[in-house]
Amino acid sequence: MSAPDAPAQTPSVLLFDVSETLSDLSPLGDRFVDVGAPDHLTRTWLATLLLDGMALTAARAQAHFSQLAIGTLQSSLTGLALNRPVGEAIAHIMAGFDELGVHSDVPGGLPALAALGPRLVTLTNAEASVAERMFERAGLAGHFDRHLSTEDAGIWKPAPTAYAYAAGRCRARPAEMMLVAVHPWDINGAHLEGLRTAWINRTGATYPSYFNAPTVEATSLVHLAQLLGR
Repeated sequence: MSAPDAPAQTPSVLLFDVSETLSDLSPLGDRFVDVGAPDHLTRTWLATLLLDGMALTAARAQAHFSQLAIGTLQSSLTGLALNRPVGEAIAHIMAGFDELGVHSDVPGGLPALAALGPRLVTLTNAEASVAERMFERAGLAGHFDRHLSTEDAGIWKPAPTAYAYAAGRCRARPAEMMLVAVHPWDINGAHLEGLRTAWINRTGATYPSYFNAPTVEATSLVHLAQLLGR
């Protein structure tokens, strides 16, 4: 998929997904290995967590990230030959969220994007406090106007209500906003609510044709700043 031309007007709000878009989740694999579980189980667990959260969203029920994370960990770890009790293993893995860092392009990309003039806001399906602490550790907290969680919206992304909630909190029209995400399902959901979108494709993946295409495709946040600054 070739990258579309950047929008002619810089959005007034850049709305960032957090998990995997800004945060690097790969260290969680080390936590699985620490407790005697295989590293590859990390991806299965995260996929199950997302699947169950979206199932609740499709049923118009609220999904609580921590509750889902712990519950799906319980299922994923049960029956394995761990080196500690399951409860202790879960606590060790969950503690990893408070040690996550950002992707290598984020420290350079955020200030470059902020310099273009938009407000920078995060919208996560997890607790907003997790994002706040991560950016404080990274020394990047000052670039953000606010951190939002869909837990306060009552429903996860990609439900339209989640993006509408963010627009309301930012006092901006959806058309004035741009979602920045690595997840095509997130891009598609924001598009349906009227936001412009930026797909961060760090891996050279192919965008799924069954989702609405992003407004712009970039290989990093630095690249996105270059595209929006044209």
